Amino acid sequence: MKELKITSELIYMDTIRATETKWLWYPYIPFGKITVIQGDPGEGKTTLILNIAARLTQGILPQSQEKCEPMNVIYQTAEDGLSDTVKPRLLSAGADCSRIIVINESERNVTMSDKRLEAAIAHTHAKLVILDPLQAYIGSEVDMHRANEIRPVMSHLASIAEKYGCSVVLIGHMNKAMGMKSTYRGLGSIDITAAARSVLIVARDKENPNFRVVAHTKSSLAPEGKTVAFELDPDSGFHFKGEYDCNIDEILLGVGSMSKGRQAMELLQEELKDGEVSQKVISAKAKYSRISSRTLNEAKKILGVKSVKRNGQWFWALPKNENE
Repeated sequence: MKELKITSELIYMDTIRATETKWLWYPYIPFGKITVIQGDPGEGKTTLILNIAARLTQGILPQSQEKCEPMNVIYQTAEDGLSDTVKPRLLSAGADCSRIIVINESERNVTMSDKRLEAAIAHTHAKLVILDPLQAYIGSEVDMHRANEIRPVMSHLASIAEKYGCSVVLIGHMNKAMGMKSTYRGLGSIDITAAARSVLIVARDKENPNFRVVAHTKSSLAPEGKTVAFELDPDSGFHFKGEYDCNIDEILLGVGSMSKGRQAMELLQEELKDGEVSQKVISAKAKYSRISSRTLNEAKKILGVKSVKRNGQWFWALPKNENE
């Protein structure tokens, strides 16, 4: 049997130069990698990414007002008209539309394996590429539910992202498997999310309909980011609202973000019904129930709970009824 010459195929790790990940939006969207943003239809996925794109064309980083070099963005959509939907939304978000580029799909659809995609990135030096929705850009000959078919497509796309140092964001719909954890509700093979280095879920808070939460459900390159929210105000439009205390799986089930808030209020009412109690005791019980300090303090304000310091210790008590 002829001996296989493997020498040229071997890579020794001491020859690899360690590099640091660069970020478009830390820790949610890395440069040079694939990010998936998932959610049910109409929950704000596209609104989020278009507003991020608009900020980048202005030279403003997502969520903050920190300045950066203005960036070019490639945006491909199979669901919205460019002139009557996409352009008005970009203008509303304040985008520099000279920096938003679309590959013409009037005669031939773009796919993740399309050579035009890499050529467009190389020509425009785009730092963000958005495919919305990802299901439309996999290619008609690829079954997105078959791992052996989706893996090479995702691997090819990941190599392009790494080659040009651009962020590739895939917008995905979720399946209807209610009751499953958020990680497993993406349409298609789990290999789609496996190929992504970051996965975000966007969902509407049913108890605050103008609020959408952005939850980090996979993060391979950094610690998972805090859940954040953005508001879609009918009058003033899109606004980032900062960290948001909620459970994304409860949000997806329609429970609403205030379930923890209600838990906190019920805990305070139950613990303080017979008089003041040490703050340490209440905080320990809240921690056991996975109620954050922020949520506990918000409930404390709502109920008007009073704080009294005695012998170096803080005690909490419900406000006295005026009729007593």
